[in-house]
Amino acid sequence: MAVSTTTCQVVGFLLALGGVAGCMAAAGMDAWSTQDLYDNPVTSVFQYEGLWRSCVRQSSGFTECRPYFTILGLPAMLQAVRALMIVGIVLGVIGILVSIFALKCIRLGGMEDSAKAKMTLASGILFIISGICAIIGVSVFANMLVTNFWMSTANMYGSMGGMVQTVQTRYTFGAALFVGWVAGGLTLIGGVLMCIACRGLTPDDTNYKAVSYHASGHNVAYKPGGFKASTGFGSNIRNKKIYDGGATRPEDEAQSQPSKYDYV
Repeated sequence: MAVSTTTCQVVGFLLALGGVAGCMAAAGMDAWSTQDLYDNPVTSVFQYEGLWRSCVRQSSGFTECRPYFTILGLPAMLQAVRALMIVGIVLGVIGILVSIFALKCIRLGGMEDSAKAKMTLASGILFIISGICAIIGVSVFANMLVTNFWMSTANMYGSMGGMVQTVQTRYTFGAALFVGWVAGGLTLIGGVLMCIACRGLTPDDTNYKAVSYHASGHNVAYKPGGFKASTGFGSNIRNKKIYDGGATRPEDEAQSQPSKYDYV
């Protein structure tokens, strides 16, 4: 069980690590949306856009990129995608730092397995949230592209026999979207594996506490070598009784009865 738990934890950590790295790469890529060349396969200018800047590549090989110098002028959906990717990356980095100390193969001082289990669960939850944020952010951007694509297509074609009236630039999915989907999925799977490994790291409670058994009578406590009963309201000797093999008699009488050893 320990081997499978360690393997599950290490595999989950590596998947989450690769997923977070992929989210960082996707967020920094410029090819979130690329120009659609379906109607114009031969062009001297190729445009593509990212979360932070837009680029133009000419047929000569020269590429010019221009950052977005405004924040309020950007579409609200683009800003939401930015926020989701940033939150996902930050949570993923925090999860990596926590999971490093939670690995079972790494011993730091006298850290117990229960503490490692809690840290593993926390890192797994962080990875799951990070992966969900990345997947949602990429999906929102893809939905925005699909909506703009069909709106541009509807504006390009008029009602007169499908004749093209205007030429508009349409954008389709870029490579960064697929990188973001894969990275978010890896981070999510890594978080699930970390949560599964948490159950194996939880130590079993093998220390059983002592249980005192009470008889059906009033305030009767079992003691080795004899059974003594007391009312619990004082140490009155006359009220105490000795249980010996089923025979019940007052303690005073038991002490006053002579034994055979008294006569020599």
